[in-house]
Amino acid sequence: MPALADVIAALDDLWPPAWAEQWDAVGTVCGDPAAPVDRVLIAVDPVRETAEEAVALGAGLLLTHHPLYLRGTTTVYGGTFKGRVVHGLIRAGVALHTAHTNADRADPGVSDALAGAVGLRVVAPLVPDPSDPAGRRGLGRICELDVPEPLESFTRRVAAALPATAQGVRAAGDPGRPIRTVAVCGGSGDGLFEAVRAAGVDAYLTADLRHHPASEAVQHALSAGGPALVDAAHWATEWPWCEQAAAGLDAVSQRHGWGLRVHVSRTVTDPWTGHAASAPVPTTHTGAPN
Repeated sequence: MPALADVIAALDDLWPPAWAEQWDAVGTVCGDPAAPVDRVLIAVDPVRETAEEAVALGAGLLLTHHPLYLRGTTTVYGGTFKGRVVHGLIRAGVALHTAHTNADRADPGVSDALAGAVGLRVVAPLVPDPSDPAGRRGLGRICELDVPEPLESFTRRVAAALPATAQGVRAAGDPGRPIRTVAVCGGSGDGLFEAVRAAGVDAYLTADLRHHPASEAVQHALSAGGPALVDAAHWATEWPWCEQAAAGLDAVSQRHGWGLRVHVSRTVTDPWTGHAASAPVPTTHTGAPN
């Protein structure tokens, strides 16, 4: 049975901390490096639900994609929800480790997992990492469908492939537009619009598209050409990475003879829990817009 320090070293080989963005907070939050680890739970979010799941499972390590303390902290006081997560994990002997933007940049990484879930063939990184001479690492991916399909059909494909959330999947563009090439970015991706336009793809699949960047992208597409938009829930676009990460850690465990039991959390930790479709706006509407 490996010690936590051995497992952390393997995780850092899979997703080196040096690949993380400068603003990010990756690495180990809590845990005894000498403690033995025989079970690992992988999840997107380090929240109460996944922490309790790790404790109930008897895991020695909770590996998450999102950091618990992204903005830093001066306290782990148990009166805060983040503090309670830390205290609960420590009491149960469960370590917490995060692989965030270092897993985004990896090859394979978060966007590869998203592309694979949707049935896309990865061609190249959307924003290549200049430190990778092979040109395979980077943020986002440029992908292709084997057979083009209308935007409406592609949107349904994404909705069927990803875990169900209250938001579902939204699209912007002509429903009949043929889609063959697709840029994907797991998680929040509206900061990559310039790279997406430069890639000349038919559609962009990502999450957390805000009104103004999305509106500008749609108007740009109408006037100068550009991609249709497909917007899914943040959690849903990153969850496929959990299974990819589990496969990677399983391979390491087999190579070292560790016998780790690696589990993927199916707990939905997307913050949105309900959805109501808007009523159509009457054509002769005279009051305030809905």
